[in-house]
Amino acid sequence: MSTRFRAFLLYFNRPFPIHLRQLSTTSAALSMEKPVTPATSRIGWIGTGVMGRSMAGHLLSAGYSLTVFNRTPSKAQTLVECGAKLVGSPADVARASDVVFLIVGYPSDVRRVALDPSEGALSGLAPGSVLVDMTTSDPALAVEIADAARAASCTSVDAPVSGGDRGARSGTLSIFAGGDEAVVRRLNPLFGCMGTVRYMGGPGQGQRAKLGNQIAIASTMVGLVEGMMYAHKAGLDVGRWMEAISTGAAGSKSLDLYGKRILERDMEAGFYVHHFVKDLGICLKECQGMGLALPGLALAHQLYVSLMAHGEGELGTQALILAIERLNNTCLKTGQSSASS
Repeated sequence: MSTRFRAFLLYFNRPFPIHLRQLSTTSAALSMEKPVTPATSRIGWIGTGVMGRSMAGHLLSAGYSLTVFNRTPSKAQTLVECGAKLVGSPADVARASDVVFLIVGYPSDVRRVALDPSEGALSGLAPGSVLVDMTTSDPALAVEIADAARAASCTSVDAPVSGGDRGARSGTLSIFAGGDEAVVRRLNPLFGCMGTVRYMGGPGQGQRAKLGNQIAIASTMVGLVEGMMYAHKAGLDVGRWMEAISTGAAGSKSLDLYGKRILERDMEAGFYVHHFVKDLGICLKECQGMGLALPGLALAHQLYVSLMAHGEGELGTQALILAIERLNNTCLKTGQSSASS
């Protein structure tokens, strides 16, 4: 065998790791060109709690096929009855989906659901697929997931939401998206089923936008319940007072969503106290890293932590009124002292 022929055989029998990697990337890029429609896109959903169940339901109603996973399977039953397929792990959802959404509780849950090497969603995603985290979570974790997705020839978007249970049910959520802007635009038909998406920047910036949202809400909620407490102690009809201020500068979404609930002693969670404590804790951690002092945020966090100490973490964020009532030894509803009521 000639030296030239031996070299020819060696050339064409060598491994092609670089070429294969390029082929995988090309495949992912081609799949990105496919429009997102009910006929072309399989959707997965992980986390069917208070928010996720309604959000996923809008995708079903729009005609998308849906594969779901929830740690407590019974919480996905409503979606299953409407046509969703229930599977046994986040990885199973990913294997059956082109776009996987997740909305779970804590950053530790996000890490497990997305990055677990055997059962996490990224372990099951095909090249070119997209992972969308709609949990309010740590911006650094969003960047980590984006890097892991890129290594798997996939993409990820951090897209936390604001609007509570009512926004989830009505499909009017505000969605803060971080990641590749082209990917966010491509997913707009899906986001449009749930609300209005706004692109905020690269990986992690969706999470940072949501944290700023939570800081604003926290101080607004403190102002709302303190104003209600003052009106009550001043002898005003609190319901009439809320109606009077609602059309002025003191009007707010928090007043619209929670004022009546507070008066009716409706503390059912549209957004859990324990999740808000988690969010505000992440905000404080971010502020510490920035060298940023936000005393209103710190005060709101402590008031909500006090609700946790009283076993009220499963109530809605409007339960902040209970902390203010305890501080003043009174009850907004009856005007009686807490000791006698």
